[in-house]
Amino acid sequence: MPKQALRLLLEARAARQGGPQALVRRQRDRLAVMVAHARTCSPYYRRRYQGLPERITDPRVLPSTTKAALMAHFDEWVTDPALTLADVQAFVSDPALIGHRLLGRYTVATSSGTTGVRGLYLLDDRSRAVTAAMAGRMLRDWLTPTDLVRIFTRGGRLAVVAATGGHFASGAVTAGLRRGPAAARIGAFSVHDPLPQLVEQLNAFDPAVLAPYAATGELLAAEQDAGRLDIHPVLVVLAAEGLAEGGYAHIAEAFGATVRHSYAATECPFLSYSCAQGWLHVNSDWVLLEPVDADHAPVPAGQPSHTVLVSNLANRVQPILRNDLGDSVLVRPDPCPCANPLPALRVQGRTADLLPFSRLDGTTATLTPLTLSSALDRVPDVQQSQIIQTGPASLALRLRPAPGTDPTRAGRAACDQLRRVLIDQTLAHVRVTLDPEPPQLSAGGKLRTVIPWKPS
Repeated sequence: MPKQALRLLLEARAARQGGPQALVRRQRDRLAVMVAHARTCSPYYRRRYQGLPERITDPRVLPSTTKAALMAHFDEWVTDPALTLADVQAFVSDPALIGHRLLGRYTVATSSGTTGVRGLYLLDDRSRAVTAAMAGRMLRDWLTPTDLVRIFTRGGRLAVVAATGGHFASGAVTAGLRRGPAAARIGAFSVHDPLPQLVEQLNAFDPAVLAPYAATGELLAAEQDAGRLDIHPVLVVLAAEGLAEGGYAHIAEAFGATVRHSYAATECPFLSYSCAQGWLHVNSDWVLLEPVDADHAPVPAGQPSHTVLVSNLANRVQPILRNDLGDSVLVRPDPCPCANPLPALRVQGRTADLLPFSRLDGTTATLTPLTLSSALDRVPDVQQSQIIQTGPASLALRLRPAPGTDPTRAGRAACDQLRRVLIDQTLAHVRVTLDPEPPQLSAGGKLRTVIPWKPS
């Protein structure tokens, strides 16, 4: 762990030992510093915060914002004048640059676009150090000394199963790790590979720690149950979407492993991590999370929110202050039985839905939503997409082409990309059609990028 991250980890440990009040003090002090920095270095925030008090420790004084608004003012939002939206877009359009740093100092990540707008996010040195420190805190809570010994004796290999071909944070971080001193113990595997191929690769790698998306974790647990996958990780770390009740227990039983997960966003990758009681604990010394109603008024603990506002107190190049994530959360009103003093919550409506397809030989192929949706990230003419499974062998595609592009060309390119993924999965017979309707947002304002078919 780098020296800066180690120092921050020790600071985080001291803050946690001080209890909830010490965590709140650090949070409010860091909010005041971040707001002052944003007003000084970001023209966007300078204009929005005119007339506000000089020192702000109460977030309710600040107006909220959205991904769409931030992206629309990208060049004014960032605090480094050397950065422009055009340059960042050119950078992420080149897959060969995944894992490299923009201008030699910024890691670039894209969001999944669930609110209807794809975000471009930059991680500076401080963001990376805080992320590493919070990962250290997380692992310290998740692993016993016995677990650590088991991981070490099993070779310490980490298998990351992620989307490839786009500038997702997972791809960037994994690529960086694979060039580092631990490269021989890091395995990066693609959710786009056919499941039998992925199973074969994981069997050969034999990881001590497995880190897939949640839906992929369910698929791999089924393969382990069937005996086709034969790995024995000590820890399974699930990312992205959540699972239905019983999903986590099934994965834990299949692998005989500790299973943990996190709730995060590209805007704030170190947002929270789960405990043994199934609650998610917010890293509140570096994150400010506000459950609010539809008018952005605070929602009491114990009641589900309409949405949640997040403030990332680490990222200085791209300040994120009271950004609307669009998720409904419920904050625990009493202390968590696990004794962690960090605030505990549960997220409503982040459940993964797997997509079953009928093969010509009568068998079933099951795909994760990300296997399909992430493939469209490689289509430059598409601003927004929504994939609807209309039957056991059919998909419909709703598109919003990028401004100034040819809709016909965009539709053809998107359909061709989906067909290539289906061919790779031995599903070449699955029909892909264009739906003339644009992508539809949910009542909560989020875009469900893949909608599975539900047999009646």
